[in-house]
Amino acid sequence: MKLAQIASALNARLENGSPDIEITGVAGIKDAGPGQLTFVANPKYAGAARTTRASAVIVTEEFPAVPAALLRSKNPYLAFAHALELFSKAPGFTPGIHPTAVVHPSAKIGPGAHIGPYVVIDQGVEIGRDAVLLAHVVIYREVRIGDNFFAHAHAVVREGCWLGNRVLLQNGAIIGADGFGFAKDDSGHWYKILQPMPVIIEDDVEIQANSCVDRASVEKTRIGRGTKIDNLVQVGHGSRIGEHSLLASQVGLAGSTDVGNNVILTGQVGVVGHCKIGDGAIVTPQSGVAGDIEAGAIVSGAPAVDHKLWLKYSALLSRLPEIARAVRAKASKD
Repeated sequence: MKLAQIASALNARLENGSPDIEITGVAGIKDAGPGQLTFVANPKYAGAARTTRASAVIVTEEFPAVPAALLRSKNPYLAFAHALELFSKAPGFTPGIHPTAVVHPSAKIGPGAHIGPYVVIDQGVEIGRDAVLLAHVVIYREVRIGDNFFAHAHAVVREGCWLGNRVLLQNGAIIGADGFGFAKDDSGHWYKILQPMPVIIEDDVEIQANSCVDRASVEKTRIGRGTKIDNLVQVGHGSRIGEHSLLASQVGLAGSTDVGNNVILTGQVGVVGHCKIGDGAIVTPQSGVAGDIEAGAIVSGAPAVDHKLWLKYSALLSRLPEIARAVRAKASKD
């Protein structure tokens, strides 16, 4: 594909290069070679742009000139995402139901569906048009799913859950497993609390591999429109996540956590139950949230505090032995 065609497709401005350069693929800035397109979105890699062997680089409007041709964009990362789509087409799936699939006669499946090997679809299920269910996907009874549903192998949607349009479940995602609810009886044994309420997944949500969104006993667990959930995330029973939020790998939400819109919870963040995280908040890696977080706040640490305060804590940690010795010496003199 000619560089001029790519620039047009990405709505980018070509600079410092021939529009007739032939681009055959995309690659990271350190690995790219002649005929390939790369990008710089993180200032950390700005130096690599001056030495890259790539034929062209997607950069910001303000990025300084380098030997390679430049495609200037307001959002280089997003532009590169679109460039990937130009060269890496998703595989197609022929409509039809595999002979080994088990589909209950009462299930309603829209036109264009691809139902793969050993898929199980239980009674009363409704699935919209153009769904793709790959091998060993299981949809329990009375589930409602919108259009363009895509479930990779071994994804499971439990009974009564509701999923919107364009929901994507990666391998092993479990929607609607029982919440972790037990009451101790008089003999000291744990008695299981029923968890009958459904999980609701709104439009354009992606839930990645081996993540779990649990159902609750008395309130619905809800994932808001456009939210993306990484691998190995636990969303506890009755939790609510707003729209367009990001939960990175190994985040854990205890029951009835309330997460706002456009929130970012980075890797291994843990949140105790019944906490509220305000819109636009960011929680940095491995932080422990034990109380409410205001909208727009950036917090770190365990327990999580304002990020700038946490940076001061961290700077002092290596000096604690020295400070302790000084305190002891002063105390002995006094």
